[in-house]
Amino acid sequence: MPSLLKKSGLLVCGLLLACQVLAAPFTVEDVSGRQVEIKSEVKRIILGEGRQIYLLAAFDTESPFSRVVGWRDDLPKADFDSYQNYEKKYPQIKKLPTFGGAKDGTFNVEQALTLKPDLVLMNLESKAATDEGKLIEKLTRLGIPVVFIDFREKPFENAEKSIRIMGQLLGKPERAEEILAFRREQIGIVTDRLKDYQGTRPSVMLDRAGGYTDECCMSFGDENFGRMVEVAGGRNIAKGLIPGTFGTLNPEEIISANPDVVIVTGANWKNYNTANGWVGVGPGADLKVAEQRLTALMARPAFRTLPVATNGNAHAIWHQFYDSPYNFVAIQAIAKWLHPDLFSDLDPDATFRTFHERFLPLDYQPGYWLTLPASN
Repeated sequence: MPSLLKKSGLLVCGLLLACQVLAAPFTVEDVSGRQVEIKSEVKRIILGEGRQIYLLAAFDTESPFSRVVGWRDDLPKADFDSYQNYEKKYPQIKKLPTFGGAKDGTFNVEQALTLKPDLVLMNLESKAATDEGKLIEKLTRLGIPVVFIDFREKPFENAEKSIRIMGQLLGKPERAEEILAFRREQIGIVTDRLKDYQGTRPSVMLDRAGGYTDECCMSFGDENFGRMVEVAGGRNIAKGLIPGTFGTLNPEEIISANPDVVIVTGANWKNYNTANGWVGVGPGADLKVAEQRLTALMARPAFRTLPVATNGNAHAIWHQFYDSPYNFVAIQAIAKWLHPDLFSDLDPDATFRTFHERFLPLDYQPGYWLTLPASN
């Protein structure tokens, strides 16, 4: 049962999760463990990361930008395809004030003050930088509360907390429980079947943002996509090599591990200054171009001598599953790749389409993953 009532009480949830919204002021515990007082109804939000719209849109589905008075400028860079889809339906977002990131020290407090926000929503990854720059103290002195959520650093620990926090902040706790129930059900489809599975768990190399630079290869430790692989019935080869969430493997380590499966994460990063070799999967992606890019990546020295480069076990998946509430979809896609017989009836596309229909304002467009056909 969620423990959601803080101080004056935002929310009371009974045994059957029948929830009652209570009036402001109320106090929220964010994912960093801070107790944050919210003094008024949250009608004006600054998004400390543009990709937080992935979560906000699942709550304010009819009008996802109605509370947004400013946002970080990352969405058109990190996920240009999704940005275009939102811009097409909600052209007013082109006029939204944009901010630099708190993590890189370019968040403008004076600009934030002029927008009169009821809340600044930040990602946990920026917590150290905001502490160092005393950003929270500055905003608090101005009467602007800061709340941290997280789908990136420790999503298996913080995703559910973050969804509930958003429900608290927006006065929509029932919506949060609906999203959580759907998420749990879809992950449960995978974990329930694997519970008694005694067969082989394929070894997996996760190539994080492969082709984004000329170097090889960024990857994930035992969190984020790394944990998704483990939940989906695989063995992440970097689990014992990368101590944190993110890190790098050299080509020799990859060749030595000889992974059974390679999964490259990618998105449309045309607005970043990159090496331009990334695999542009995502909503409505051109999968022919993406396949050509994935083929080129499998010809790099770390992979070209390995069977996985040509045997049909090289895949690409949308990078932004790593920083969104949608990672249950990635778990299903990975499980189907690793155990095609066990999950022959599982359709991750249908899962994500249903989620869009129930919770999101945009029509679903496939293109979030692909498999490189066998060539031997």
